This record gives sequence, structure tokens and C-alpha cells, in this order.
Amino acid sequence: MNIVDLPKEKWKGVAIPLVTRSDSYYDFDIKPLDGEGCKIELVKKKAEKEILHTPEEYDYPDSLYQDHWENAEAFGIVGDNDELLACIEVCPEEWSNRLLVTELWVSDALRGKGYGKKLMDKAKEVAKAQNRRAIILETQSCNTNAIGFYLHEGFELVGFDTCCYTNDDIGRREVRINLGYFFNRDGRRWQEAK
Repeated sequence: MNIVDLPKEKWKGVAIPLVTRSDSYYDFDIKPLDGEGCKIELVKKKAEKEILHTPEEYDYPDSLYQDHWENAEAFGIVGDNDELLACIEVCPEEWSNRLLVTELWVSDALRGKGYGKKLMDKAKEVAKAQNRRAIILETQSCNTNAIGFYLHEGFELVGFDTCCYTNDDIGRREVRINLGYFFNRDGRRWQEAK
């Protein structure tokens, strides 16, 4: 199965059935330090019961080419009946010269077969062609499989937001985690060029 362009005129608005199932999560422990800073710990923990988040619980479920991603490009794997089996959507963030991965999804039927890596390689190829200094993306603290995949792909923690989705993201075990992959001027991975 090949990765193909998913043109906006055909794929805009196509829902991406992102479901997060996890038996673990990254817990946040944030402790103020008497006005001198704070201590932040991220610790992977076993969940008491399965964590499940589905598109139905969100006001704005994931879909391709959402209006706020004005210059997005999407790539994916399409089945015989024009069924979306996997996709990645990227969008340039011009002011910071970064490429955002706005969507990454692989169907259950294709998981564990290397397609996530092939899609991420496509994002890296786009970033290099556009001479971007970094790729950034967001995931959630309960999506430990995705976090492990991104770390394996060379991404690193660049930040987090403890109230991005609700006022109780820590309690819901769904804290926004931002990860980044950095390039040197010659297009090599930043850490390789050190």
C-alpha cells in the first residue's frame, strides 16, 4: 500500500476516527517552590481501568482540512473503496518556520505494520523540502503508545498544557503534550549535527 496525496477538494471534512485506548498515562505533579519556580514531574503510571477517549466526546472531532489549517496538506493510504485507512496532515506555521503535524491516524487494520513510520517519514520529507527548522505536534498524556512512537521517531518534549481541553485535564489523564523534532540548516536532524 502506497502513501498518496489526499487533495483538499476531495478530502476536506472527512472525519478521522481517532480513538485513544490506554492502560497507562503520564501523571503530572506540579509543585510551586515559594515564588522561586516550580517542580514538575511526569511519571508514567498504570491506569486503574482502561482510559478511553472517542470522537463523540468532543465538540470539534478530528477531520481533514479544518478551516483553521489554511495551508494544510494531507497524505494517506486509501483502500479499494476509497476508504481512508491511514493519514497524516501537516500545516506550515510560517511565523516560526515550523511544520505542524495536525493529524496522524492509522486504522486498527494497519497498526503495527510500519505505516505510522512511513507517514511520519513523509512529514519529515515535507519539512526538509520546505526548509523548516522543526516539526511539532500535540498528543495527550493518556496516549502512551503514541508518545512512545514519537519518542522513537526522534521527537522530544517541548511543552504541555494542563487545561487545553477542559479545566480538569490532569484528572481526566488527558493533558496536552507538545513534542518537537528539530533540523539543522543542512536538513539533518539537529542532534545529529551537534
